[in-house]
Amino acid sequence: MKIFFLVFMLSQFLFSSSISNETEAFSTEKIKDFETKKCMDDWMAGNFGLKPHKPNYILPYSFRFGGSHYTSYVPSDVYRNYEAELQISLKLNVANDVFGLHESYNLAYSHKSFWQIYASSSPFRETNYNPEMFVVFPIDDGSIIKLRSLTAGFAHLSNGQGNIKDAKLPTSIVNNKSLSPYLKNRSRSMNYIYTKLDMQYNNFLVNVKAWMPYFGEDLSDNPDIIDYTGYTSVELKYFYRKHLISLNTRLNFFSKKGALELNYSYPLYPDLYLYTKFFTGYNESLIDYNNYITKFAIGFSFSR
Repeated sequence: MKIFFLVFMLSQFLFSSSISNETEAFSTEKIKDFETKKCMDDWMAGNFGLKPHKPNYILPYSFRFGGSHYTSYVPSDVYRNYEAELQISLKLNVANDVFGLHESYNLAYSHKSFWQIYASSSPFRETNYNPEMFVVFPIDDGSIIKLRSLTAGFAHLSNGQGNIKDAKLPTSIVNNKSLSPYLKNRSRSMNYIYTKLDMQYNNFLVNVKAWMPYFGEDLSDNPDIIDYTGYTSVELKYFYRKHLISLNTRLNFFSKKGALELNYSYPLYPDLYLYTKFFTGYNESLIDYNNYITKFAIGFSFSR
């Protein structure tokens, strides 16, 4: 019942639109297959102020293979290796063509939650918050693999938890060894700058993204996070008729750590898609950034 209620509420909240990321930069002019062209046109269309940024989804069932989830507040038997996942991600265009380069200025917010809905009290195990501001510069490129846009932005990523070292706890609690498992720092955060290059070859889309912590950024909550997230990612999207397959890879070449995420979506109704996700690697969520996780999830998305 909890799952059906959540799906209903999200479907009412997420308006009719299928645009994702900076899709205005792409073109279907040379795509000959009618279904493929229509599907990409639908994906790029949108005329409301708020638009989807990353995919918006509810995955009622996600299963982690070979391990339990991070627990520092509660006994380890509370969190199960199966749960629900929820992501809401929206963007707003705030200005255009300020310098005569046809650039667009945008604000975005993404909210990703991991919900232990099958546990008796149904706690949210982890929630990550990701506000951004970015500018998109379109590129008119005549090569075979066309450059479509260049994006530069600033973002904050955190799990909204307080740092335990800042809490003024009584000495009797701090020195109580039986309470030490409950007093671990759960705060995770990073401010970073990034740039992204979008490319297109007919119905095959590629974006290459690079990021780094903001100059002078305090990473004391997670000092080695870049070892696990890396500095770059490559995302591939392939449209075939109504199908969309996307692959996102990250890798830190120095630490040899990273992640791979494979997604598939297929339209069921207007603005409702079957959505599956396979993830293996590090930084699936901030609380687990340094834990290797392999998960499969299935559910519904409301944008691509």
